[in-house]
Amino acid sequence: MSDQSLQQAVIDELEWEPSVNAAHIGVAVNNGVVTLTGHVGSFAEKFAAERAAGRVVGVKAVAEELEVRYPFEKPDDSDIAKSALQALSWDTEVPKDSVSVKVEGGWVTLSGGVDWYFQSSAAEADVRKLRGVIGVTNNIKVKPTIQAPDVRARIKAAFARNASIDADKINVTVDGGKVTLTGSVDTWRERGLAEDTAWSAPGVSQVDDRLVVI
Repeated sequence: MSDQSLQQAVIDELEWEPSVNAAHIGVAVNNGVVTLTGHVGSFAEKFAAERAAGRVVGVKAVAEELEVRYPFEKPDDSDIAKSALQALSWDTEVPKDSVSVKVEGGWVTLSGGVDWYFQSSAAEADVRKLRGVIGVTNNIKVKPTIQAPDVRARIKAAFARNASIDADKINVTVDGGKVTLTGSVDTWRERGLAEDTAWSAPGVSQVDDRLVVI
């Protein structure tokens, strides 16, 4: 697919995504690398735009340069922090008192420790959609719970079960709680699925995704 055709496909996908207002988003493509510019109305919309662009066939990478411009008066940091703590307390997937919140200029930083990556991911999702948030840094640590050979075997088995992942093209190495993925995939979406699958293994605290889209 040519860059021009890919550009139009990404534009169409952004317009198709109901959670994204594509009117203020610019799309540029260079050798399969998509750059999104312009502005959106919330951090959740920014995240949705990046995901929408990444699932288009032919996209090798997404460079996201979108600015969040809220159409209302933005809450102050203390109000955002209170909302974040309340959202985390309501989420049964996030262990009680396991996550700390810091807010500076609308940017939320999460820290603490959990047993599973899905708990860290759930905490991030809780604050991403809050009013006034312009960005999220997730510094929540996942505590390693099983041995490296078991982690590698479980990830490889999960790849083999997934019809959207070509497990034979992906190499997995594990050092403590760190997983490194090397090899190649056919689409940017497959790369994301592989990374998400690796994160789903118990005790994984870091994923170094070195997969190349070809």
